[in-house]
Amino acid sequence: MKSFFHVQDIGNLSTALEEARQVKANPFAWKHLGENKTIMLVFFNSSLRTRLSSQKAAYNLGMNPIVLNIGQDSWKLETELGVVMDGDKSEHLREAIPVMASYCDIIGVRSFAGLQDRDFDYAETILQQFVQYSGKPVISLESATVHPCQAFADLITIDEYKKKARPKVVLSWAPHPRALPQAVPNSFAEWMNAADVDFVITHPEGYELDPLFAGNAKVEYDQMKAFEGADFIYAKNWSCPGVTNPADYGKILSKDMSWTVDEAHMAVTDNAFFMHCLPVRRNMIVSDAVIDAPTSLVIPEAANRVVSIQVVMKRMLEALNL
Repeated sequence: MKSFFHVQDIGNLSTALEEARQVKANPFAWKHLGENKTIMLVFFNSSLRTRLSSQKAAYNLGMNPIVLNIGQDSWKLETELGVVMDGDKSEHLREAIPVMASYCDIIGVRSFAGLQDRDFDYAETILQQFVQYSGKPVISLESATVHPCQAFADLITIDEYKKKARPKVVLSWAPHPRALPQAVPNSFAEWMNAADVDFVITHPEGYELDPLFAGNAKVEYDQMKAFEGADFIYAKNWSCPGVTNPADYGKILSKDMSWTVDEAHMAVTDNAFFMHCLPVRRNMIVSDAVIDAPTSLVIPEAANRVVSIQVVMKRMLEALNL
């Protein structure tokens, strides 16, 4: 595995899920793979689960993780080519990336969407520079458009808790006070479309995900109708993806609190499990009663972040050790 951005990078999902079960059952069985290997975890944005799970997985595999917080542990980095660097950024990615690469064997990068320029974000301009200039395997630790480690962990969690062979999984938009990227819903949709589930997306009009990720998923604008008979509810806010109107990209089109997932919403499901990637705004995204219920999977889901990224790191190390 040379890079990990999309569901196709993991290959056969049944094989990946079986590998995840093995890693979860015996996380230290492949410690020899990472001996004398270093992974650099580059963070342009804040993190809790991604940083901790990545470090834990690296240790489980015997690797040495180096964490670099851009702008705190390093110079501020310029990301665009052709600019006159007369501002507050002292170094360009064009030089910084090959330097980082000389110190490690694998690179993980976290860099959110700017939500100002859709073309820049959806071209994955920052992530692709790491691919181009590092020459090392690259993992998206959440980039402008995708969060594959989260989506893989979500799939592992659904596989562990499903009560029927083909569960109904609903991705629901929910209100939030700030404009958030589409990376998590994009990847969740991409992975659910590839999995053996009955997948439905529900959101207000104007929040349509890019067809590249939404695929052939059913879109239902009536949230309560979408929730009927669901086995899993995945709540997440995202700002306007700008599919129907590019000028609205990154904007908040609605703060409709009727979309907050509460007990009334969950009552029409088939005793569904509640999921969210965290951090979550209580009583905006989800009510206290729902997130604190026995059917809430947010903690097991977060724990599976170690498993998902460890499978990815393991495969990259196996390729390096060939």
